Amino acid sequence: MTRTGHSEETTGAASANASVTDGSWRAVATVTGWQTAASLCYYTIFAATGFVRDAFSLSESLVGVFLTAALLGYTFMLFPTGAAVDGFGEKPVMVVGLLALAVALVGVSFAPPSYALLLGTAALLGVAYSTAMPGSNRGIVAAAPAGSKNLAMGLKQVGVTFGSGASSLIVTGIAVVAAWQVGFWVIAAVAVGYAVVFAVQYDGVPGTGRLEWPQVGGLSGNRAYVALVGAGLFIGASIFSMLGYTVLYVQDVAGAAPAIAGGVLAATQVTGSIGRIGAGSIADRLGGAHGAATVALVQLAGAVLLFALLAIAGGSLALTVVVFVALGLTIHGSTGVFYSCLSGVVADDDIGAATAGGQTAINTGGLLAPPIFGIIVESVGYGAGWAFVAVATVAAAGLLFVVTRRL
Repeated sequence: MTRTGHSEETTGAASANASVTDGSWRAVATVTGWQTAASLCYYTIFAATGFVRDAFSLSESLVGVFLTAALLGYTFMLFPTGAAVDGFGEKPVMVVGLLALAVALVGVSFAPPSYALLLGTAALLGVAYSTAMPGSNRGIVAAAPAGSKNLAMGLKQVGVTFGSGASSLIVTGIAVVAAWQVGFWVIAAVAVGYAVVFAVQYDGVPGTGRLEWPQVGGLSGNRAYVALVGAGLFIGASIFSMLGYTVLYVQDVAGAAPAIAGGVLAATQVTGSIGRIGAGSIADRLGGAHGAATVALVQLAGAVLLFALLAIAGGSLALTVVVFVALGLTIHGSTGVFYSCLSGVVADDDIGAATAGGQTAINTGGLLAPPIFGIIVESVGYGAGWAFVAVATVAAAGLLFVVTRRL
């Protein structure tokens, strides 16, 4: 795949800042820390699904609507955020985004007993989190040492799984000795603290100086990119269905206590981190975007088998733990190389728009699938729900196979 050239203006800006960010593992670590803090805030709502269900007396499908509200806010703002990142640089957008996440998280904690307020604050949380992928991906592409972009992207994506896993432990752990809302407040305080650290430590790369709507029309002729976006739709359906219902499944089917269920969700994030680092390292050895797509395809094929196993043989706590831990290595571990491949098939000055398009596809899958999963569970059972997720993962793997043929 031949990548289009940089604009003269963008190339000049990147060159001027090479000494600040290019080839710097310190910058990679700083961006990874920001991603961890941001994900710690956003994924707290997934760890708290059991508490939210009890606090508002919700059905499984209404829990899905709550999660969908956050994804709606997230998805709605992706293209404006991508435009802001390309226009003003990633640093100011990321600082404001992390502070907004902290404010929105506190708002969610004060929502009971109003379900309408809960949905509104969840949507605001998603709006704030829309700064994550356009900003952090741009920062990683600039900061990654030569020949290590897949690994650097995988390390950055570890921030997502680490933040999500930590939120599970914090919320469920604090709920044992205090109200579940206290966990939200602790996480918000951490986010504010890191926003200050990030503002001081990270230099970033300036933007073009113009706020322009991302030009995605030119990307439509890039067949590898279009297939990746299609795969993202089904990857999002699988990941967000799993995230939204892991805790409830472990409680309702495996019969575990909320703290144990939260621990299972945290374990999937730990193995997801391992999967992202390992996948990125292997992809760098295989080479470029093709290597990233190949590794992601293998991971998704493994996830299909694991979701099918849940559909036909789930129930015992031991089997449930083993399967979810393995799903962390596969489906959760695939997103680092997915984003790396996405940035590898477009020009650097198109990364904001390309990331917004890919993340919108992932979020759209996440918007549609969790409520459908909840309805299937209510009407048929969890086995049919996991079968639905397995089919979505098959579709994602098929489209990734197309990508490998195009690169």
